[in-house]
Amino acid sequence: MIPLRDDQPTRTFPIVTILLIVLNIVVYVGQQVLPLNQTWSLVPYEITHNIDLYGTVGRIARDGSVQLLRIPAGAMVQLGPNEIAYGPAPHPVWLTIFTSMFLHGSLLHIGGNMLYLWIFGNNVEDVLGKAKFIVFYLACGLAASIAQIAVGPNSLIPNLGASGAVAEVLGAYFILYPNARVLTLVPFFLYFLAQVRAYWVLLIWIIVNVFQGIAGLGIQRGGGVAHFAHIGGFFAGIVLILLLGGRGLAERQGRMQSYG
Repeated sequence: MIPLRDDQPTRTFPIVTILLIVLNIVVYVGQQVLPLNQTWSLVPYEITHNIDLYGTVGRIARDGSVQLLRIPAGAMVQLGPNEIAYGPAPHPVWLTIFTSMFLHGSLLHIGGNMLYLWIFGNNVEDVLGKAKFIVFYLACGLAASIAQIAVGPNSLIPNLGASGAVAEVLGAYFILYPNARVLTLVPFFLYFLAQVRAYWVLLIWIIVNVFQGIAGLGIQRGGGVAHFAHIGGFFAGIVLILLLGGRGLAERQGRMQSYG
């Protein structure tokens, strides 16, 4: 299902959500002319071993084990189908946990993430306020990255994308506005438009990610979807929004709208 818009009004202008979308788009444009992916993506092996894989080719064996091959500076290397080359990183490796949140692999990748962020992020920002929403977004992006690292600590596959941080927004929305109606493009032989309760849209989204994440455990690939980042972000969003007051936040916001 592809959400297009919701019917939940906001009281304040969603400036943080818009700035996050603009920042992601600007970085994506920068990716087309600069080698940002090589140095700013998150590589789980780098994080868990606190090592910069500069000048290294990572070879993934059939059994999923990792072999690191150092190459001389300036050497030309012909990569095989299961090999990934790593370039210089002018920063601490831990910083990629955050920088990778603003990188994307394709127009479809960034388009999908920004669509979800716009539809659901403005309401979460409205409830939390600007400053809290920024902290909330970054904190759950961190939780999403930790979840992905935990299931593949030796993975050499670079991770990038706002999906984990956006997933926490979905988790928060699931608690705050489960009964909001979402205009959704539903696939059923052909696509058709339907008004669907938010909890159905988000439940189906997380269930698909859980099943696909479990199905992909132990499989080393050169790319794909970081399902456990989605799962970690979603449940981190639920936990954090509950700690911050849960449905009471949305109800208080609703009363303010009525009085306004």
